[in-house]
Amino acid sequence: MKQLVAYITAGYPDKNFTVDLALALGENGVDTLELGVPFSDPVADGPVIEAANEHALEAGFRFADIFDISARIAPKIDTLWMGYFNPFYQYGMEALLDQAKSVGVNGLIIPDVPYEEAKNYHNLFEARGLANITFVAPTDGEARIATITAEARKFIYLVAYAGITGSGKAEDLAPTLELIKRHTQTPVYVGFGVNEKTAREKVQGADGVIVGSAIVNLLLDKTLNNTQKIAKCCEITRNIKSLINE
Repeated sequence: MKQLVAYITAGYPDKNFTVDLALALGENGVDTLELGVPFSDPVADGPVIEAANEHALEAGFRFADIFDISARIAPKIDTLWMGYFNPFYQYGMEALLDQAKSVGVNGLIIPDVPYEEAKNYHNLFEARGLANITFVAPTDGEARIATITAEARKFIYLVAYAGITGSGKAEDLAPTLELIKRHTQTPVYVGFGVNEKTAREKVQGADGVIVGSAIVNLLLDKTLNNTQKIAKCCEITRNIKSLINE
């Protein structure tokens, strides 16, 4: 069974909605929740997720809110924090990982930390049994892929193209997938530009997909009330889960 990871922005439009949406997604095809920590400069994200980050912060989201939200979600659905390094570092990595462990979060996704820097925190993650998700891009050569996937945990995040989330660009991932699987048995999930139109193609040769902008775009739709937003998000995840397993 190929896996589906879904990204949502914590605290948008509010904390209770985030919890309700996360739990609903867990009942509608989502295997792992990528819980986004709002940040003022989300450099790897496109305009859709950037807008959700801005709205969450404007609505009063504070970093400590991620702990409360996660404590209500993580016992019921496999949860990862996706966020940028600055607020994590300011909080303190040891304290942060202790908090993650205490509320049941299983790892972090930090897109702006290169492998060479991430190595400095490897032992902190390992000691707590937490994953620090490894990124691979189509521009990485075999030697680098072998190096950065050697200690990968949980899954490898294969960036579908060199760009930002939500762009939907197409790229032949088969050569990169072949190189990754030559060097590790860790599952590989494809992210960036995954939606109902692209999911079947992007999952070819991979073990799962990561969908974000397609969901967050619905959350930004002011013509929908919260109940409708959750229903439409769940429809998307059910469809994608079906498509990647046909």
